[in-house]
Amino acid sequence: MKNKFIKYIAVAAVAIGISACSDDDSIRSESVFDTEAPELTDLDQWIRQEYTNPYNIEVIYKWSEFEFAIERYLYPATLENVEPTLKVVKKIWIDSYTEVGGDDFVKISAPRQLALSGGFNSNPEGTITLGFAEGGKKIVLFNVDFIDFTDRNNIQQFLNTIQHEYTHILNQTVPFDEQTFGEITPTDYNPNWYQSTDAAANEKGFVTAYASSAITEDFAEMVATFLRYDNQGWNDFIDNINNVQARRDIRTKEAMMAEYFNSAFNIDIYELQEVVQQHTDEVVN
Repeated sequence: MKNKFIKYIAVAAVAIGISACSDDDSIRSESVFDTEAPELTDLDQWIRQEYTNPYNIEVIYKWSEFEFAIERYLYPATLENVEPTLKVVKKIWIDSYTEVGGDDFVKISAPRQLALSGGFNSNPEGTITLGFAEGGKKIVLFNVDFIDFTDRNNIQQFLNTIQHEYTHILNQTVPFDEQTFGEITPTDYNPNWYQSTDAAANEKGFVTAYASSAITEDFAEMVATFLRYDNQGWNDFIDNINNVQARRDIRTKEAMMAEYFNSAFNIDIYELQEVVQQHTDEVVN
């Protein structure tokens, strides 16, 4: 009798299990995820037209704790500043490289994501991170809410960030000769670069104090600073450095920079400089 009772329990358990599986299957037939296509705003549609479709760049402007460091005091860009910022970035960065490097240049080498933050990214030592690149796949830009679109210097400072970070991406695509480049000013690289000034760094053969932090940063700062000036402004910048050897060192770095862009990407960086300045004029005026 006991054995039969156990069998009845076993049969009942199997029946319940089958019923439970059947119920689970019916539940799983409906996804727990929202599969509805998101409703696109006018801004979203503009971004798709100007960035996503032609260049496969996703623009992240809505806040997400997964995109920005939560230990920093950061906040999303004010909505009304997003499109003007992206127009400036496209005109001065994307359109300039496209005009000089060809229609496919940015499409091939661009980061897959561009993230915007409204505020400044302040560091404990008192410096401010204006932007950074992540593994060649993403560029993050800060202080979007503080761009003065009528001020050429302000726009150039902001674009200096993306020109710097994009250079890192190009260097990851085709490395430059770090060893030879680093031998130009080998003894003056300093991780505590923020304790110096740009003027003092200039006298040691660096275009900015941050350039002296590492060889890779030196190269990226060379490109970004070079593109910030027109040709006459660049020459004046170097001529105003008192140290003769420092002027020679920057000129040597300039020659290596120009050779790198020519051999790696068939880009004349002097032509690129001219186009960047033309596009900057169009943005400001």
